[in-house]
Amino acid sequence: MRATMRRGLSTAMAAVLVGVLAAACGGDGDGSGSGPVELTVDVFGEFGYDQLYKQYEASHPNVKIRQRKVSTLDDYKPRLQQWIATNSGAGDVVGLEEGILPTYMQQKGKFLNLFDYGGRSLQQNFLPWKWQMGVSPDGEQLVGLGTDIGPLGMCYRKDLFKKAGLPTAREEVSKLWPTWDDFLSTGQRYQEKQPRTRWLDGPTAVLRATVLQNAGAGPGYSFFDKDDELVFDTNPAVRTAFDTALKFERSGLTSDMSIFTPPWQTALKRDTFATVPCPSWMLGGIEEFSGDYGKGKWDVATVPGGGGYWGGSWLAVPKQTKHPKEAAELATFLSGPQGQTGAFKDKNTFPSSPQAAQDPAVAGHKSAYFSDAPTGKIFGEMAAQVKPVHLGPKNEDVRQAVENVLIAVGQGKVKPDEAWTKAVEAARKSAR
Repeated sequence: MRATMRRGLSTAMAAVLVGVLAAACGGDGDGSGSGPVELTVDVFGEFGYDQLYKQYEASHPNVKIRQRKVSTLDDYKPRLQQWIATNSGAGDVVGLEEGILPTYMQQKGKFLNLFDYGGRSLQQNFLPWKWQMGVSPDGEQLVGLGTDIGPLGMCYRKDLFKKAGLPTAREEVSKLWPTWDDFLSTGQRYQEKQPRTRWLDGPTAVLRATVLQNAGAGPGYSFFDKDDELVFDTNPAVRTAFDTALKFERSGLTSDMSIFTPPWQTALKRDTFATVPCPSWMLGGIEEFSGDYGKGKWDVATVPGGGGYWGGSWLAVPKQTKHPKEAAELATFLSGPQGQTGAFKDKNTFPSSPQAAQDPAVAGHKSAYFSDAPTGKIFGEMAAQVKPVHLGPKNEDVRQAVENVLIAVGQGKVKPDEAWTKAVEAARKSAR
């Protein structure tokens, strides 16, 4: 607090004293400038916000940002569930991944209505479907502001490809696998020449990618229909995706790992596997965990099946925040065109903002880490083909349970011929 007029020595001294006391107490966080405001942001994986936090703090000297990040959505989900259920512990801004967003749409009363904080003026900053998914079904509440959309590519180790006698240039590599069956046969050729490594990190990435590809090209939903009824065992899009992932397990082509888990992170510093189906946001994780070991060894080609996406998130503000105005302003900045451009430049999280996607910093971006791959062009072309898929509130529970069945096949705990039956049982149990 500072005096704006001089009303005599005693008045000025009183004002100074009040200012000192306010600073000593840390401020009341009401946005009046009376003291510092600390905002906590909860995220998982790689959102690409580190530099943006610094920019925001520089232009908002009264705000200090603290990020809490966990590597995997599977670890993040139960923590967030507890925080929201108990109305305590959540950050001022929280990331909501597409798979868990439907759950919190059913609990919209736990979050600020961002329409009350200028949200109605932001709609033009987002792809129409991305914007709509952040709005409650009745149209009355803006629960989340979109971040990335996760268009798909295929990350591959070109040094391992060379050892196996495969092409290494991304254009030639992309021609190897127009379909997932072609990707499988290419993997078998690779495995014959490189038996000490595996073709894929695990079955889970294939399942996630193909479910959304198939559902986007077909009914527009995957494990649950648009009435949120479980259709896991009757939706052909799901069965085809499951069978595709199972083929890789039957052929012994995967390392049976799940993305971002400790074994996966460690494997990236070794020659453990040669390919990873990778949405744009995964490039940041590969770079982080592979480090100097992988720089220049990785490249990005197109994904089998053409098009598709995986993941994408929104930013929401829980009502439990003590700084609603400041938290809403931070979420608006991070999800705006400038914020999405900065996040892509830092971690390859492809924007849901058309303005950001058209920015030369995005459209013309090349990744030095991934052998100067033109990631802006690659993911931009994939983003143009994205067809959103409806996900039910229990989508993530079903996904995780079914992935566990696939991994169990690779570990010899489940017979391949019994895998689909086990998956149906797991899906029904987790959907209750």
